[in-house]
Amino acid sequence: MACVLIFSRLVPFSHRLRGTSLCFLSLFLSFLCYCALFPGGAVMQKSGDPTPSCLLADGAKRRLQKSLSCLFPPDARRSSAADEAPHPQADPRRSAAARTGRENTPSPPMSHLKFGNKKLPNAIIVGVKKGGTRAVLEFIRIHPDVRAAGTETHFFDRNYDRGLEWYRGLMPRTLESQITMEKTPSYFVTKETPHRISAMSQETKLIVVVRDPVTRAISDYTQTLSKTPDLPSFQDLAFRNQSLGIVDVSWNAIRIGLYALHLENWLRYFPLAQIHFVSGERLITDPAGELARVQDFLGLKRIVTDKHFYFNRTKGFPCLKKPESSGSPRCLGKSKGRTHVQIDRDAIEQLRDFYRPYNVKFYEMVGHDFKWE
Repeated sequence: MACVLIFSRLVPFSHRLRGTSLCFLSLFLSFLCYCALFPGGAVMQKSGDPTPSCLLADGAKRRLQKSLSCLFPPDARRSSAADEAPHPQADPRRSAAARTGRENTPSPPMSHLKFGNKKLPNAIIVGVKKGGTRAVLEFIRIHPDVRAAGTETHFFDRNYDRGLEWYRGLMPRTLESQITMEKTPSYFVTKETPHRISAMSQETKLIVVVRDPVTRAISDYTQTLSKTPDLPSFQDLAFRNQSLGIVDVSWNAIRIGLYALHLENWLRYFPLAQIHFVSGERLITDPAGELARVQDFLGLKRIVTDKHFYFNRTKGFPCLKKPESSGSPRCLGKSKGRTHVQIDRDAIEQLRDFYRPYNVKFYEMVGHDFKWE
């Protein structure tokens, strides 16, 4: 009505209009004023707009529409509506393509986010048997950045035909920042192994644990004798003719100690800088010192130190000190540190004479201060 009064004041002939005409004119002008004050988009929506408006305007004030749809953001409402009831005019070919794209998109690797992935080893302890490989593995694996396979895989010497994916499956899960390791001592003396590891990765770091080859052979024999009591004597196996000093190099316990010959095969595929040698003797007398050098070689921070070790006089071997979460120290198994079989002194001297030229050549090749009698 306010609009009608204003109209009657401004328009001179408005008093001539009849009551009915004036009523219709009043309604029309009221509608125009209402539309001017409250735009249609703020009050109602077009039928095709799937997103309800949450705000109304009345001059300088704005108030929130009391609607359940305002509790959710527009994008979320559109996504939910699309999932629950596809638009009837949507192109079926486009919908099928979208579904196919979603199905073909791989899910995020949750194992990687939480537990890491199984990777081919960055470093391998390749030898030698009865040199101290188990000790090195157990000592280095307490480092938080090292994960290692618990058992010998024998992939590159016995199971190579199973393929790299089978080998990968034997590895522990590691994070991106961690090193994956395994140890199989027979690798060092297996002719095909260097080429096979190189084919996997030329960047693989190699660790070789060596000790006096005569002491190593006696330790090897002692272990075998514990499993095979009727084994011939050490001298019968080590010599073709002991009186003439002819050593039987076909016996594996003797052949393993020819370190220089085996190393020549490895140097055909790997540079010497990629092979680290651990002294089996110093591993007993100074485990922290040997592990410091192993950590440097692997590019790790020196976390494993002398505070982790104590010398077990009963075993004659170093053990790891008791972790805070455990009730007992961690020593190697009963097969480690066992008493060696007593061997005739003459036989030992003959073997030392036999190994001497091979040892000298090995010293020259590796440039380390290994010195055996």
